[in-house]
Amino acid sequence: MRFMQGNRHAVRWATVAVALAVCGTAAHAQQPSAAALSSAKEIIQVSGATALFNPLIAGVVEQAKLLLLQQNPSLNKELTEIANKIRTDLAPRFDELNSEVARLYATHFTEQELKDVLAFYKSPSGKKLVAEQPLVVDASLKFAQNWANGLSDDVVAKMRAELKKRGHAL
Repeated sequence: MRFMQGNRHAVRWATVAVALAVCGTAAHAQQPSAAALSSAKEIIQVSGATALFNPLIAGVVEQAKLLLLQQNPSLNKELTEIANKIRTDLAPRFDELNSEVARLYATHFTEQELKDVLAFYKSPSGKKLVAEQPLVVDASLKFAQNWANGLSDDVVAKMRAELKKRGHAL
């Protein structure tokens, strides 16, 4: 439960941060051209970024369902049906997210830079990056978790040794 509460808070803070960034960007950036927006949308598609966003609606709906289930576990069947309907109803809103992300790209990069990025993603190296990056990220995260666990063991051992020197046994 504590993990889920932490995730809810993280999602809320991330949402606030994105909203502030969007507002700040919108206030200071000029309106991107249609060509820039088109290139940005294509970058989102070919780079695989939409795969990162796909779980957002389902995740938000599932969090709401779990929150309500904690209050009344006997509502599982009804909440599952409602959640399925809401996910379907919200699917068109996914375009809002893609459009805003494209606008953000188009306000941070020039039209030429967007074309260059798009050309890279369409190149053999760019296609390989899209295909291999999830594997590299997954392996990196697994390595980092194991590394952090080992580091934690070392730190705890050093702290215990230091405490033992000072007359404390844990």
